[in-house]
Amino acid sequence: MKNILLVLILLSGIMISCTKNFEDLNTDKKHPVAVPGNFVFANAEVALVDQIASTNVNLNIWKLWAQHWTECTYPDEANYDIYNRSIPDGNFRVYYRDVLADLNEAARIIGEEVVVGDQATAEKQNRILITKILMVYAYQELVDMFGDIPYTESLNIDNLSPVYDDAFGIYQDMLATLDEVTGGLDENYGSFGSDDLILGGDVAMWKKFAYSLKVKLGINLADFNSDLAKSTIEGAYDKGFVPGDVVHLVYVGGANANPLYEDLIQSGRHDFVPANTLIDKMNALEDPRRPFYFTLYNDSAYIGGVCGDLNAWGQLSHIADPIKEPTFPQILMDYTEFAFYLAEAAARGYSVGNTADFYYNYGVGSSIVSWGGTEADVIAYLSRPDVNYASAPGDWKEKIGTQAWIAYYTRGFTAYTSYRRLDFPTLNQVPVPETDDGLVPKRFTYPTAEQTLNSTNWESASSAIGGDNMTTRLFWDKN
Repeated sequence: MKNILLVLILLSGIMISCTKNFEDLNTDKKHPVAVPGNFVFANAEVALVDQIASTNVNLNIWKLWAQHWTECTYPDEANYDIYNRSIPDGNFRVYYRDVLADLNEAARIIGEEVVVGDQATAEKQNRILITKILMVYAYQELVDMFGDIPYTESLNIDNLSPVYDDAFGIYQDMLATLDEVTGGLDENYGSFGSDDLILGGDVAMWKKFAYSLKVKLGINLADFNSDLAKSTIEGAYDKGFVPGDVVHLVYVGGANANPLYEDLIQSGRHDFVPANTLIDKMNALEDPRRPFYFTLYNDSAYIGGVCGDLNAWGQLSHIADPIKEPTFPQILMDYTEFAFYLAEAAARGYSVGNTADFYYNYGVGSSIVSWGGTEADVIAYLSRPDVNYASAPGDWKEKIGTQAWIAYYTRGFTAYTSYRRLDFPTLNQVPVPETDDGLVPKRFTYPTAEQTLNSTNWESASSAIGGDNMTTRLFWDKN
């Protein structure tokens, strides 16, 4: 009897103990329900930069469309086939779900933080405004891919059928957002600190980035609304980047390696080679960046693959080894890009503090030095009659467009957008193009999922832009 009573007492104690700690047993202490806003922001940064860096053909084919790289065995994407792999759907998903939604959520969480004191209040404001800079960057890429896109209703999780906003109206709103950001960021206080994987919480650099983005938006508007482009650029250029400035993410390797390492090395595949379009142009100019961009074939020559054709990987130059390192940094924007925008602005007659050739020289020189070239390389290259701004062939669009396109290596979407805006350099015809006119596409078509799940708004947007085709020009692509 005593034994039975003892067992009952023990069981009662256990049951009381279990009931008392029941909530603890059902709480996953390693995965908290509330995630700090800083962590959500960092996650969005990585998602954005990974997407820009990647050469995964399901997600990012811009290096192929810029004709910097081409494919070997399966050249569908180099021939502009975006349907077989539903590539527009993949891009839409990454930008909205993995980047913009996280940035929006980070801003919401940070906005709800209770802070005390002037310093904490200023740092909270800085963090919210910095999230808006990256949101502008991501939205601009989406507009420049598709045209009209969901914007004002895009991040409402309860709205499965968001309207598509007018692309120019989105540009105008993004410029207003950048005005808010540059007017509100306080460089006397910090922000994200080490949780910011791109700029380490440097508020002054984020502010420069915001002004430089204004110039980038402005230059895209130049052929569409020259007055707005001019006022935007003239009001921002002197507060943007200076030589040496770069906004990039430096990968640490391991589980946090550059996606190019995963695509080119870890995959064990030989899918990509440098394109003959780029290599032939750089060979003709004896460009000093070639050893930093490519390997020599058979230790004797730089030979590129034919864009869109079947290519034998073992008979061509390859992508330079440093680019395939897991720690290779991915640039969002730098002074090289900024200088080419200012060269273009000066050529258009805008007041940007110096001449087109001045900024052209700085853009070329900045690119060469950033890749590992020397000042002597810069001087020799710019002295060539076919490179020197005064004597290089063509008008200012050809001169600037050609050198900017060369400089944007590993930044496929930036190079592709520069080509669309300036129509230089002349890219090669691919063997079996998926476009109706056989030329380089002007945009992505809208995702197939949008046609089925958001059909009314998709139809309205398609009509507004002139048809949901790869040959439809974006609003700023006038010539």
